[in-house]
Amino acid sequence: MTMIRCISPVDGSVYAERPAMSYDDAATAIGRARAAQKSWAKRPLEERVSLVLKGVARLNEMAEDVVKELAWQMGRPVRYGGEFKGFNERSNYVASIAHDALAPLLIEKSDKFERYIKREAHGVVFVIAPWNYPYMTAINTVAPALMAGNTVVLKHASQTLLVGERMVRAFNEAGVPEDVFMNVFLDHDTTSKLIAAGSFNFINFTGSVEGGRSIERAAAGTFTGIGLELGGKDPGYVMEDADLDAAVDTLMDGATYNSGQCCCGIERIYVNENLYDAFVEKSVAWVSNYKLGNPLDPETSLGPMAHKRFAATVRAQIEEAVAKGAKALVDPKLFPADDGGAYIAPQILVDVDHSMSFMNEETFGPAVGIMKVKSDEEAIALMNDCKYGLTASVWTQDAERAARIGDEIETGTVFMNRADYLDPALCWTGVKETGRGGSLSVIGFQNLTRPKSYHLRKSF
Repeated sequence: MTMIRCISPVDGSVYAERPAMSYDDAATAIGRARAAQKSWAKRPLEERVSLVLKGVARLNEMAEDVVKELAWQMGRPVRYGGEFKGFNERSNYVASIAHDALAPLLIEKSDKFERYIKREAHGVVFVIAPWNYPYMTAINTVAPALMAGNTVVLKHASQTLLVGERMVRAFNEAGVPEDVFMNVFLDHDTTSKLIAAGSFNFINFTGSVEGGRSIERAAAGTFTGIGLELGGKDPGYVMEDADLDAAVDTLMDGATYNSGQCCCGIERIYVNENLYDAFVEKSVAWVSNYKLGNPLDPETSLGPMAHKRFAATVRAQIEEAVAKGAKALVDPKLFPADDGGAYIAPQILVDVDHSMSFMNEETFGPAVGIMKVKSDEEAIALMNDCKYGLTASVWTQDAERAARIGDEIETGTVFMNRADYLDPALCWTGVKETGRGGSLSVIGFQNLTRPKSYHLRKSF
């Protein structure tokens, strides 16, 4: 029997393990989800929405356990209180728009014809969620999918093995039927076989680029709808008229919070030459105030990365950049907890360029590079010199200028004077190797349903 294990970054111990389901057992479970879908979709929309919100509320009641489990599984300090703010905000927003987002589009209602387009649930939605924000990334699809009348099968990354189990438990206890929302423990091979067999009507995957390619290969020829949010290397651009202190505070937080393990974390920053020196100085001081340590300690503000191999990637990128001429500005002596393993000190590099993997490959750790630029044109060219495109953050007092520059950036979301935030009213989407499709907003509901046209002739 194959066991799926979570190795805790806190101390390297096996924190949790579960047996992987066999193909036959998984197929049987998915069959139950398919059988339950029609009756779930026939329930009034208001009832489905209410049950989802009750599931959200039930999970909130488990907050103390959830926060500790997250610290053990992926290293986020308990002082931050989990992911409930974003989890609740997203759930409540999609609930508030569900009626209008799923309402039929009326074309004609006359004595002769009724013509309209309805939104119909896909069927069984498979959500493959990542470990970095395991609750918030899952709820992006789980909540609207269930509200729209789909049944949902949830599979979490091994690093956050207990998250899907707890989330489904909360929703089931709140009244969402067990066959409508279920958690599965699957290895990669079984997952691929289930996808290749056409077991699902829609798949949403958040994870690595290679993971996304694996999903697409497995689904080839099945015509299964797929939504993908993959890698990122999100830039920030600080213009000469920016609020310097606000830019430093937000961009450094965006680069290092959650040990830099954020889908839309800031990984490279371009600063106008007039603000460059001051920005760098203030940024180094900001990052140097972190306390790296055990995430279960309330005083810890920066925990370990989720796995020592992730930290090894960050260290390797930094070493390569320094070998090519970059300078590391944060004193490692300030972070004695850095053990060469999962616990890694934050870092800021200058004298960087795009020949370095640190500036063009996903780092996904608490380290950021800062480059000096002379013009908007130079900054735009550098921001677009990347195979990813999730978000871009621009800093200026001029909204028209920000929008104009945003039009030129190859990205899914343009921020002005903020970063590292998912607005549930806007579509969360990416371009290039960051993926395709989109979640949340009205568009998220559209992606989790299919259009069905009605052309009813009432008289001749």
